[in-house]
Amino acid sequence: MGFIQGEERNQGALFPVTLEELIPNDHVCRVIEAFVGRLDMEELGFVRAEAADTGRPGYDPRDLLKLYLYGYLHQVRSSRRLEAECRRNVELLWLLRRLVPDHKSIAEFRRVHRDALSKAGAELIRFAREVGLVRGEWVAIDGSKFRAVSSSQSVHERRAVEQYLERLEQADTEDEVEINNEAVAAALEKLRQHPEPEARFMRTTSGKVPAYNVQTAVDAEHALIVTQQVSDEATDNRSLQPMAEAAQAALGEPGTPIHVVADAGYSNGEQAEACENQGIIPHVPAVRGVNNRGDGTLFDRSDFQYDEVSDTFRCPAGERLHRHQQKDRCIVYAGQPKVCGACALRSRCTVGSRRLLKRHLHNEALERMQQRATPEAMRLRRSVVEHPFAALKYHIFGHPRFLLRGLRGAQTEITLGVMAYNLKRMINAVGGPWITAKLALA
Repeated sequence: MGFIQGEERNQGALFPVTLEELIPNDHVCRVIEAFVGRLDMEELGFVRAEAADTGRPGYDPRDLLKLYLYGYLHQVRSSRRLEAECRRNVELLWLLRRLVPDHKSIAEFRRVHRDALSKAGAELIRFAREVGLVRGEWVAIDGSKFRAVSSSQSVHERRAVEQYLERLEQADTEDEVEINNEAVAAALEKLRQHPEPEARFMRTTSGKVPAYNVQTAVDAEHALIVTQQVSDEATDNRSLQPMAEAAQAALGEPGTPIHVVADAGYSNGEQAEACENQGIIPHVPAVRGVNNRGDGTLFDRSDFQYDEVSDTFRCPAGERLHRHQQKDRCIVYAGQPKVCGACALRSRCTVGSRRLLKRHLHNEALERMQQRATPEAMRLRRSVVEHPFAALKYHIFGHPRFLLRGLRGAQTEITLGVMAYNLKRMINAVGGPWITAKLALA
């Protein structure tokens, strides 16, 4: 018994007659075609959005944007691999009408269009809001580490140069010092070679490696990412206000009320108060200092009652703690040594000569934020914001690592990845034909 045999390579065929017949009506390529087709490329800032009257014609930026969106949807991010796919992938043959851009043109398009790509991503969110896929009432914020293309050695060298120059500047302000001009010139030249902020060492599942902190704000309706930002800060505690404001701007006019949920890593009283002043309602667990002296058996801060009129704290024994000093973003309140020394509850209150208590300058904002961080709000956060990062890392990027160098390159890549994720999420939610039809009417 023989094997199943294929056709002869010289056999003529009449099917399919056109590329159009190879692409189903619900295919993602048709959604990409419709979305890019409605963009005003010149207004968004894409180079050569209109063909030049003279000189050698260039590639239409619409075609290169379609190519990248298709590539990120299928974990193909390399410009050389995209060029190869243009030659053999039937779907790309349809999408680009048999164009085969060279890898240099493909890479250059991504390199020079960071801002234009961000505006294109904002247009996609604006469309999603118009058709009801984004409600803009509840937004979840979170951050995750993506490995940078930088080597550990280059990060160490750059940090050493920065510290050397910082020490020189500090020494120069304090006293007369002898400066090695050649060493300074060499250090400055190293920084000039990499003027853009580079990756920093951050803790990831692979250990402490050069990485960037990717911040996203996700709408709760269909888990669409409404805005994203790449940061070189390892922690999230200074990202609440910037991300909340960016989400508010992406969802409508500044001042539009929205609810923002985030984990305790975003606890920041100053930024929480600033958010409230702009109509942003943060739901974030407040991080409080713990009195671990005395093996944790001493009175907790919650055992002391604050009196706003007198600006004092009343201790469990009924005595007053008065304002003592301001340190960082906290006000320190202290009891009187004579009173604390003679107090019957001293052994349960302090191991020093008097009890000290700290109160955050934005304590009321922290308390309001903590009260709003209910178990229901935290469950909403987990259900909304964690899936998009998993999809970005392993379904869009293939692995959580950037290909482009520097903060600008990382921002460009995450913008393309988020656009691809949002398109895929929208198709899963309502179907490709529905989106294509709405784009045609927009």
